[in-house]
Order: sequence, then C-alpha cells, then structure tokens
Amino acid sequence: MPETGFDPDAPPPWEPPIAGTESEHLIGALDRLRTTFRWKAGDLDASGLTTSVGASSLTLGQLLKHLAFVEDYTFRTKFRGESPGPPWEGVDWDTHPQWPFSSAAADSPETLYALYDDAVARARDLLDSAIAEGGLGQPAEVAWPDGRRASLRRLVFDLVEEYGRHTGHADLLREAVDGLTGEDPPPDWRP
Repeated sequence: MPETGFDPDAPPPWEPPIAGTESEHLIGALDRLRTTFRWKAGDLDASGLTTSVGASSLTLGQLLKHLAFVEDYTFRTKFRGESPGPPWEGVDWDTHPQWPFSSAAADSPETLYALYDDAVARARDLLDSAIAEGGLGQPAEVAWPDGRRASLRRLVFDLVEEYGRHTGHADLLREAVDGLTGEDPPPDWRP
C-alpha cells in the first residue's frame, strides 16, 4: 500500500481547534464547510455535476462555480477593492447576473474543480495574510451606502453563512447522484 502521509490518530486537517483563538475557530469553521462542500461535490463526472433534484434546477457544478466566484469576490473585491480576476472580470454582470449558474454546464468537471480549488487556495492565502497584517477587525473596502465599511470578520462570517446554505444543498444533490451521505469526509479524504 503506498504511503499517503495519513496519520489515523491525528484529527482531520479540516477539524477546527478544540481550544483556539477567535481567528482559528472562525477559519476552522469555514474550512470545515469548504472541505465538506468539496467532498460532497467531489469525484463526479459531467452527468453527476449536472444532476438536479425535484423542482430545483440547482446542480453541484453550478455550486462549484458560484462558490469559486464568491471566494474571489469576497477576498479580492470586497476586502481588497480589486478585480475578482479571471474568468469573473470578463463577465457582463448586468446582462448575466446569474452567469456562474447559467454557464457551469458548459464547463468540464476538471475545469469546475480547478476553478473552485484555485479560488479557495487564493482566498486562504489572502485571508491568512490579512489576519497576520491586521486581524479580523480591520475594515474591508466594501462600504454600505452610508459609508460604513464592513470588517474582515463580517466578510468571513458572511462566507460561513454562504457555505452553510450551499453545503446543505450539496448534501441533497450528492445523495441524489449516487447515494453518498454523511456529515464529514472520511479522515483520509483529500480533493
């Protein structure tokens, strides 16, 4: 059996700390949701990624692309005031406000997984750097109409909420695809 580096006695890497700082717990909760979502959406072909349930047209492929956008938009645009980067900056959002959802079926599974995994990696790097430089209380670039600016803490909590909603969707969608159920990936699972 090949060596995987898996230690069966260690907690899974997505498990939040038992007793950590505010930042460690918040990021731990977000990473657990990210990991659970990615596991629910993982290892599927195009048919699996385009399966919907009941009256809803929502698919795991759409959620992968949507959450990739949300990751880039949250940390690049809302927090830093920058362009969300490709492929998002080339979209006419006024004409196609639901583009991540409407375009996902045309993307290969490999493209969708790479788009999501790369966006999460960028977001983790940006978040780690931001916390090291100024903590969760620092202001983001995004401002309310009255000029108040959100904190980084608010953006991360909003992202936790977004993942909570869509990980629940992913539970239902994945079970419909191939019967996979469960709250957390197996301890040795990796995307």
